[in-house]
Amino acid sequence: MKRKPFNWREFLILWAAGVVGVIAVLPYTLTLQAPMLETMPPLPMPLAMLIAIQVGQNAVLVAIAVGLGLLLARRVGLGAPLLEARLDGQAVGQRLRAILTPSILAGAAAAVVIILLDLVAFARGMPPVAPAVVTPPAWQGLLASFYGGITEELFMRLFLMSLLAWLLGLVWRKAPGQPAAGAFWTANLGAAILFGLGHLPATAALVPLTALVVARAVVLNGIGGLVFGHLYWKRGLEAAMLAHFSADIVLHVLTPLVLGLGGMK
Repeated sequence: MKRKPFNWREFLILWAAGVVGVIAVLPYTLTLQAPMLETMPPLPMPLAMLIAIQVGQNAVLVAIAVGLGLLLARRVGLGAPLLEARLDGQAVGQRLRAILTPSILAGAAAAVVIILLDLVAFARGMPPVAPAVVTPPAWQGLLASFYGGITEELFMRLFLMSLLAWLLGLVWRKAPGQPAAGAFWTANLGAAILFGLGHLPATAALVPLTALVVARAVVLNGIGGLVFGHLYWKRGLEAAMLAHFSADIVLHVLTPLVLGLGGMK
C-alpha cells in the first residue's frame, strides 16, 4: 500500500491552532503567577520579552508534536479525519454534526464526574491552598479552554497516544501496521496517566505535593484523559478536542461561576 505524502497544509493548520492555544492561555497563567511574580527578584528582562520567548519556545514544541504526531498517527490509523477530508475537498458537515453532540456531552459528563469525585474523595484531605493564590476570572478560563482543547490534545493525543500506540503495535498487533485493541487501550491509559502527572508542576505552585495531591492529579485528570483518548481512537482528533474543550468550559468557566470551585487543573 502506497503511503500518502506528508500533508503540510494539515500540519500548518494544526500547528497554528496549537500556537493560538498557547497565546490564549497566557492571561490565565499570568493571573495565577501574579503573586509569585510580585515576590520574586527583578526579572532579567522585560516581562513582555520573556513571554514572547516562551511563546516562541512553545511554538517549536507544538511544531515537533504535530509533525511527529501526524506521522505516527497515520501509521496506526489515527489522526484528524474531518480536517483531512476537508483538505481533500470533501464535504464534512454531516460528519461534524455526527460527532458534535456526543463529544460535547462526553466532555461535560467527564467534568461532572471529576467535580463530584473531587468533592467526595479528595477535597476534605487536601492541604490548604496558599493564601496568595488568585482565582482567574471566567473569561480567562474560557481562553484557557482553547489551550486545553487544542494544544493539550495535540501533545497528549495526536503525539503521545499515537506514539504509545505505535510502539505497542510493534509487538501487539492484529495485522501488520495495525495495533491490537489492547494496545490502543494501554496507550490511552498511559497517555491519561502522563496527562495527570503533567499537571503536577502547576499544582505544586498552589499546594504541597502530598501523596493525596499526586493521586488527585492523576485520577481526576486521568478520567478526562481516558475519555478524550477513547474519542481520539474511535472518532478522531476533532472529537477529542471538542470533548476536552467542553470539559474545560465546565471546569474553568461554569463551575467557578456557579459554585465557586476550582477545576481539575
